[in-house]
Amino acid sequence: MELFSQLPIFLTLFLTILTQARADADTAAAVVEIEKASNDSLLWGPYRPNLYFGVRPRIPKSLLTGLLWARVEDFQSVQHNFRHTCEQHELDGYGWDEYDARTGGRQTIHDPSNRIDLTTEFVKIPGGQHGGNWGVRIKGSPRDDASPDLKTTVIWYAALEGLGSLEVKSEDGDILGIEGDVRLEGQTVELGDFDIKVTAGEGEHPHPTHPSYTEKPLDRSIVHSFELPEEALWQTKPILYAHMKSQIDALVSKYGDDNAPPPAQLYTISHEVGRGNLHMIQKVFEGAFEFDILFSSGSSPAPITSEDLGKQITSVTKSFSSRFAEIFKPSSPFLKGRYDEFSKSLFSNLIGGIGYFYGDSRVDRSYAPEYEEDNEGFWEEAAEARGRNQAQLEGPSELFTSIPSRPFFPRGFLWDEGFHLLPVIDWDVDLTLDIVKSWFSLMDEDGWIGREQILGAEARSKVPPEFQVQYPHYANPPTLFMVLTAFLDKLDVDSQTYSSSEQKILGAEYTRHLSSRLAALEYLRTLYPLLKRHYFWFRKTQSGDIKSYDREAFSTKEAYRWRGRTPQHILTSGLDDYPRAQPPHPGELHVDLISWMGLMTRSLRRIADALGEDDDKAELEQYETAILHNIDDLHWDNKAETYCDATIDDYEESVHVCHKGYISIFPFLVGLLPADSPKLGAVLDLIADPEELWSEHGLRSLSKSDEFYGTGENYWRGPIWVNMNYLAVVQLLDVAQTSGPHQKRATKMYTELRENIVNTVYESWKETGFAWEQYNPETGKGQRTQHFTGWTSLVVKIMAMPDLAKGKGRLRDEL
Repeated sequence: MELFSQLPIFLTLFLTILTQARADADTAAAVVEIEKASNDSLLWGPYRPNLYFGVRPRIPKSLLTGLLWARVEDFQSVQHNFRHTCEQHELDGYGWDEYDARTGGRQTIHDPSNRIDLTTEFVKIPGGQHGGNWGVRIKGSPRDDASPDLKTTVIWYAALEGLGSLEVKSEDGDILGIEGDVRLEGQTVELGDFDIKVTAGEGEHPHPTHPSYTEKPLDRSIVHSFELPEEALWQTKPILYAHMKSQIDALVSKYGDDNAPPPAQLYTISHEVGRGNLHMIQKVFEGAFEFDILFSSGSSPAPITSEDLGKQITSVTKSFSSRFAEIFKPSSPFLKGRYDEFSKSLFSNLIGGIGYFYGDSRVDRSYAPEYEEDNEGFWEEAAEARGRNQAQLEGPSELFTSIPSRPFFPRGFLWDEGFHLLPVIDWDVDLTLDIVKSWFSLMDEDGWIGREQILGAEARSKVPPEFQVQYPHYANPPTLFMVLTAFLDKLDVDSQTYSSSEQKILGAEYTRHLSSRLAALEYLRTLYPLLKRHYFWFRKTQSGDIKSYDREAFSTKEAYRWRGRTPQHILTSGLDDYPRAQPPHPGELHVDLISWMGLMTRSLRRIADALGEDDDKAELEQYETAILHNIDDLHWDNKAETYCDATIDDYEESVHVCHKGYISIFPFLVGLLPADSPKLGAVLDLIADPEELWSEHGLRSLSKSDEFYGTGENYWRGPIWVNMNYLAVVQLLDVAQTSGPHQKRATKMYTELRENIVNTVYESWKETGFAWEQYNPETGKGQRTQHFTGWTSLVVKIMAMPDLAKGKGRLRDEL
């Protein structure tokens, strides 16, 4: 009888478990569906951003494609002007005018030395089981200073890493070349069967002017199939040069130096087709030209045609423009001139700079195993350890990421990425979450993520050896937590459904994680253990010393110090050469790092709250409270009225080291100063003073009055950086929209700083065709790295912020 009396309880429990199991199954199914749909539309892309144009899938050891070209009118310029990898200062401008990672876009390339402008239009057509079809239309237009018979050689190639097959199958060719379309057939486990067609295209070809033309006519495609070691396949240009040299030597030997073939004839590959893991297809044009590359997956409903490609190009262009106008609609005063073209270009190059990287990396785990740098000569010991070069290759790993600059930084940077994804998440939430997940998948068992991801030999070829090695006690600002906070803001954890009007604007294919709250929380729940591990790795490895130096603070634990310090640099902080205490000391405390820890703690606490992790939430709230108190207790200098680093002097006393600049306003920049903070007035004074940080071009990185302003490398010693100005604009807007003692002043500062920083970037873009890494605080000119469409693209978000200007008063008139 007792057993029967318990049946209702058992039944209730069973039903509860069954209901939960069904809910878990539904959630798992929703997540699987989202991941599949996302991968299908993101599988292919121009994911080789180090090249002017190259397509590959997000699959290790798979199909690689790329484009090379050169003007072939004289012997002197050909070798210097063969284009392949993005390089600084060799073009008048290049980049994506419009680009969407799920559909495609258009890139224009202005090549003055080769006297040609190129357009590459890339689109994707979904369908089937392997990411669907894609196509590229390549157009060449002679520039105004080109000769009437401008001759251009264009080489498109396909290489296959790993297992599979790739073979030329064209039927209308002979020993001299292929007159019609060039067709390749391929197969891999991940891609299944596929077909690639390079169309004959449109355009004139050089006419016969030399007897060698009969051996190698230029009115057809010349195709060469190579079988090479897998590790050599990315070195396409050296392979091409070596092969061409053999052809040139043979022709010159046959006809003599006095009767050598013309350059267009001489700089050609030999026509030898068949199976291989690298196939080069060469076309030589005279004047304008156009041809298509059409990739058809065997699992797609139908192969892609040139007509399909043309229609899709039109559709992609139209949809991008209308969607961009909805999401990044600029506010006054950015409504006239070329601001629309400017903002589209910067954003398109940011998202068009997303790449897929796979390979091993160099890591040195041989010193500082306990993450300590506790001797006063620690930086000398570290330098000696680095000099022993005990790095080992680890991996391989894979990373899906955007990059700061295609010619100079074509790889993943941890602290850059958080800034990159702030505009991207407004455009494509699911793409952003995919990238965030990719970064956290790199984490080791301790919780470390290498701050610079140089994966594989191709990536290492762009990095000096002394900067390749990563150290597992070196941190980097945890900016990805800013992105997760932005996701939580969009998700709105208090609501059960995502706004249908916003979903209509953004599109369902970009917002699946917002449309399904269960899927969104499941994403966070999956990521949460990694976030916690990373957070506590920071707390362990970057901790600062309070107790040893009798420092007075609310908490004896919340203090932080960047590891990896040298006398002149803290590369790990991101603000490489910003002035710090001299000499370095193990008792240093860094105000920017404790500020990042405050941001990180607050973000993780919000995530814990959303997931119902109440114990974690309570623990993180305690950390956050202690950090906020300690920022003031350890870093506020009453005399200087600013936040400062701390160090230990010759008398073993804790002292402040105050170099006014970005460091001094860091608690404000990351949102840790409320609008009613008693410190906020002094912070705004520092920002607004033209003898300190304020300039008509944006906020200087270091005060104009500091002894180190403009000295040494002058990297973070005065130049204007858009990422930090963006943070300042965001916080000024927050104060301006919050009732408080500084609201009116913040409104004026926000209005003028917003206008100043956007126009600084815009004017340089208009003059040079590029966004730049930093901007001169005296002239506003762009400088350092060219084509820096990483965090400089944040101006797109700034332009879309509200216009709060009222009346005619200007900040500089009141200073």
